[in-house]
Amino acid sequence: MVPANLSPEYKEAENAFRKAKTKEEKIAALEEMLAVIPKHKGTDRLQGEIKKRLSKLRSAEEQKTGTGPQNNPFLVESQGAGQIVLLGFPNVGKSSLMRALTNCKATVAEYPFTTSIPQPGMMPYLDILIQLVDTPPVTEDGIPGAMMATLQNADAYMVVADAASDQVLEQLTEARTMLQERRLVRDEIPDGVQALPWTKVLWLLNKVDEPAAQENMELLAELWDGPPLLTVSAAHGTGLEDFKKTCFDLLEVIRVYTKAPGKDPDLTAPFVLPHGSTVLDLAESIHKEVAETLRGARVWGSAKFDGQNVAQEFVLADGDIVELKAQ
Repeated sequence: MVPANLSPEYKEAENAFRKAKTKEEKIAALEEMLAVIPKHKGTDRLQGEIKKRLSKLRSAEEQKTGTGPQNNPFLVESQGAGQIVLLGFPNVGKSSLMRALTNCKATVAEYPFTTSIPQPGMMPYLDILIQLVDTPPVTEDGIPGAMMATLQNADAYMVVADAASDQVLEQLTEARTMLQERRLVRDEIPDGVQALPWTKVLWLLNKVDEPAAQENMELLAELWDGPPLLTVSAAHGTGLEDFKKTCFDLLEVIRVYTKAPGKDPDLTAPFVLPHGSTVLDLAESIHKEVAETLRGARVWGSAKFDGQNVAQEFVLADGDIVELKAQ
């Protein structure tokens, strides 16, 4: 007998599973069902059934590609300070952005669907690299199922729309709907569920230098009810420096530099840590043994005075220089 005290979150995920059309959608829905199901003796059998279905679907997906997840062309390994995945309809200029901002030699053409699998590239900003991932375009039919592996691995999303298109409002609203329906972005994220908050979505208007763009942006100012829109032109470089800073802020990371006693700091290769990281977090990111022998540090930057002795619980800020002290 199915337990009667299942939560609304579980029933919502179960409904998403019934509506799922692809293996990727079914796997995502089952993972959410397993995450939000009440954990007690009355649901043990149901939890077992969900796990069995998940195992079967995952095995089928690996057999379809002939490989395991590590060789899935749609699963892009995150590198650098963080990974931002680009989403957009055909010909909005995602590949042009990749060529303008990264080392990726993306194909740029007037015809649609020039990107068939995810294409990663590294975008320099200050003294770090941020990974951007171009993806096959979304269509009226939605987000291609195979792209779920790409999207679920991302640290943030960037929705790209064509400011010069008379469909720009539809591009933005339909992309938002797709992210909601695929449950990739949520207002509240239950523990164990793979999703991003809306604060991790950047909304970008490309081609703002084209003649039709200005009138379209005036209409968007009246009709778009979503978050603020960042404006750029990949072709002419307009707004790209502000764009880079926005990407850095979106990832919510800090750069921390280290120095050895009596020597100058290495300002070429900072450690990249999440906001709120401590001296101990820095030590752990260097090596487990460094953390185990840590007894404090000296900090230049956010400390009350340069070279201040601080405890391992001291919270670091972007640009800090740290000299670790071992026992």
